[in-house]
Amino acid sequence: MSPANRYTSVAIVLHWLLALAIVGAFCVGLYMADLPFSPLRLKLFNWHKWAGVGILALSALRLLWRLTHRPPADIPMPPLQARAAHAMHGLLYLAFFAVPLLGWAYSSAAGFPIVWFGVLPLPDFVPKDKALADLFKELHELAAYGLAALVLAHVGAALKHYFVDRDGLLARMWPGRA
Repeated sequence: MSPANRYTSVAIVLHWLLALAIVGAFCVGLYMADLPFSPLRLKLFNWHKWAGVGILALSALRLLWRLTHRPPADIPMPPLQARAAHAMHGLLYLAFFAVPLLGWAYSSAAGFPIVWFGVLPLPDFVPKDKALADLFKELHELAAYGLAALVLAHVGAALKHYFVDRDGLLARMWPGRA
């Protein structure tokens, strides 16, 4: 595959870092949610929040990169499939921001400030309020499950292009040489 048909190295690195961070944060979130109150649970909550802030930062970098660097030309596909792919990417970007922001709002409303890596205190952007915390907790969880569903659909579509269509789409974002 020619370099003109691939994403830039920066786009590829941001894609895979964000993918790993999202999967990791989701798995930690699932695991920690049902743990009894303990030092481990508190530690995992902090790691989960730190990952969320990292995901938010990576998402901002990725969006900035995407807005300033043209992606490779679209692979020819039926119009409905192309529209679905563009819609999927738009929903993924929306979820990249919504999930961590809802988590941050939940943490703020619950009265548990985020201190990124134990060093950088982040501002609370909603007031401490139990009812608001309950709402944001539910929205964060629903959005996280929505993001997980989008990621699974995205992976499924990439695998379909690789195994069924054999159109080289996956190679455009695969690390290393295609």
